[in-house]
Amino acid sequence: MGLIPTKFLEKLGIKKTEKNEFIAKKLIGSNEMDGELGEIINPYTKKVTTKYVKCRVDDAKEALNSAKKAFNNTKNSTLAQRIAWIEDVAKKLEERKDEFANYITLEVAKPISQAKIEVTRCIENLKITAAAGYDIVGETIPTDATFSGAKTTAFYKRVPVGVVVAITPFNFPLNLVAHKIAPALIAGNSVVLKPTPEAPYTAYAFAKLFIDSEYAIPDALSVVYGDADVGSALVTSSIPRKISFTGSVAVGKIITQNAGIKKVTLELGGNAATFVESTADLDLAASRCAVGAFANSGQVCISLQRIYVDEKIYDEFAQKLGKEAGKLKVGSPFEEDTFMGPLINEEAAVRAENWINSAISEGARIIAGGKREGNILYPTILADVTDDMNVICEEVFAPIVSLVKVSGYEEAVEKMNNSPYGLQFSMFSNRIDLMNRAIDDFEAGGVVINDIPTLRFDIQPYGGVKLSGIGREGAKFAIEDMTEIKSVVIK
Repeated sequence: MGLIPTKFLEKLGIKKTEKNEFIAKKLIGSNEMDGELGEIINPYTKKVTTKYVKCRVDDAKEALNSAKKAFNNTKNSTLAQRIAWIEDVAKKLEERKDEFANYITLEVAKPISQAKIEVTRCIENLKITAAAGYDIVGETIPTDATFSGAKTTAFYKRVPVGVVVAITPFNFPLNLVAHKIAPALIAGNSVVLKPTPEAPYTAYAFAKLFIDSEYAIPDALSVVYGDADVGSALVTSSIPRKISFTGSVAVGKIITQNAGIKKVTLELGGNAATFVESTADLDLAASRCAVGAFANSGQVCISLQRIYVDEKIYDEFAQKLGKEAGKLKVGSPFEEDTFMGPLINEEAAVRAENWINSAISEGARIIAGGKREGNILYPTILADVTDDMNVICEEVFAPIVSLVKVSGYEEAVEKMNNSPYGLQFSMFSNRIDLMNRAIDDFEAGGVVINDIPTLRFDIQPYGGVKLSGIGREGAKFAIEDMTEIKSVVIK
């Protein structure tokens, strides 16, 4: 993950210069900062916030070998120690909540109010994971249940898979790390984490809480930072038995093609949609849809991208949504009342702007926004969008939402499901019959009624269908994927 300069550390309140590369418990790197040097530039201030030395393929291999050796310690550790470990990290993080929120805002320019929410969620997530540790259980099996069987003592137990490789994105650089490494560690695995290149210090500081804990298992957690070659070395190696990845569909496909025979969890793209039915509370729907479409500048896998609106209320809802978007403060992520800051880089902002211009040239019209200033794209609402426009076919990962007029529930379901993605869908309605139908009709990993598809509780299972991924996150469900079932018969 590289070296953090003394000047940056002092800015963050860290007095001592530290080498900032974790391979097992050893710190890799040098104060001379040898190796290829990279920089993190804040998307809003355009100033350098972090400098780091990139890992090489050899570093990734070293981390994997270290994790392989450490697995003997993790699998033989007590559950009590591992629960105490996760609880201790949660406690230490709670004591430094504001500090970690600042790290997130400094590196990826997430508005500070939303960065604080992410830290709070991460603390809760760790506590949920610690509690889920008590439910790592097996079950007895009645082997005399068939005439060909016999009376035995038979049961199955859950055992750790081994080495877990966790690869995480920039949009939630703290909580999405917790969603992977905490369940892996509490299940008794060792972990190699490759965090997002956009937020190396956030991941470093979080990993340090684990490694410095009095309950830490020696060498159980390694952190490597690097490019696609480093990621490829981790994925293609025969050492890891589990890959947990959150990111793009394109990279997800590469992982499935190259991982070999090992467990894989993929949380990939989304094209989240909602249906605003004619009986819905339009004020509620408009208010929540503005949040769902524009939080974190639309850089959320379940950001609301498509809104299908019953034709009877289409114009009224469009007007209300436009007003709600106009209330959102756009600007400096360091100010508490800012709702939306910049996109991660100007390339992302230009790409989104081009999609808007393309949609307009094909007949869409702008209800709100559409303006770009550098990395900032203002909250944009498009109307009269058709099914073949990029802004509705593909994941935009930007503050753009499209309104589509439909004749009613049947057409809405058909259009919502007509997508290669299926992460989360929602519906606003006061008709209980349609609510019940939507639960079964929506082709998505999650369904939300009377709120936005962007709604996620960390205690729930989370994941998609189709190109949106494989497997589920959420502590209980991740632990299941990070363990194997071992069957036992005593005769």
